Amino acid sequence: MSRVIILNGVGSAGKTSLARALQAQARDVFLHVQMDAFFDMLPAKCIGREDGFTFETLPQSGPPVVAVRSGPAGQRAMRGMRHAVAAMAGQGNDLIVDDVILHSEWLEYDALLAGHDVTKIGVFAPLEILEQREAARGDRLIGLARWQFDRVHQGAQYDLTLDTSARTPEQCAAEILRHLALPTEPTP
Repeated sequence: MSRVIILNGVGSAGKTSLARALQAQARDVFLHVQMDAFFDMLPAKCIGREDGFTFETLPQSGPPVVAVRSGPAGQRAMRGMRHAVAAMAGQGNDLIVDDVILHSEWLEYDALLAGHDVTKIGVFAPLEILEQREAARGDRLIGLARWQFDRVHQGAQYDLTLDTSARTPEQCAAEILRHLALPTEPTP
C-alpha cells in the first residue's frame, strides 16, 4: 500500500513549494506529481481552443476573473493524470500530488486510490495573497485565482488544512509530517 498525499488548492496557493519542502524533510522517498506537468504535455495548439483549454475573462466590474473551461483533449489529459497517479501508487511509489481539484475529480481519485493510504490536504491562502502571488509569478493569467477561489475547496473534505500565508512551506511540511507521524530527515 502506497502513501498518497494530495495537496489541493487554488493556483498560487503554494502547493509546489510545499511539495518540495515535504520531499526535503521526509525521510522516505515521495515522488512529486504536478498537475502543471500534465497541462504542459498538451501541444500549444490545445490552449485557447475548445477541445483543449480555454481561458475567458468574464465581464464584470472590479478585478478580472478568468474562467477555465476544458474540452475533450484537456479532460483526457487531466483524467490521464489521475490514472497515472493510481498507476504509480500501484507500483509502490509514495506520492505527493499537487492538483487543483473540483468536486467530481475527488470521486475519481477516491475510486482509483482505494486500497492506498490517502491523505487529503487543503492548501489555503486569502484571496488578496493569492492575487499578489499570481501577479508576482508572471506565468499565470491574472484573475484565475479569483475564479478558482470559490470553486476549488467547495464540498471537499480534508484530513488537514493549511494556510500558506501564515507559515513557510517548511513549517507547513513539518506539520504534515507530524500529522502523519512520518519520520523526517535528521538535521545536521
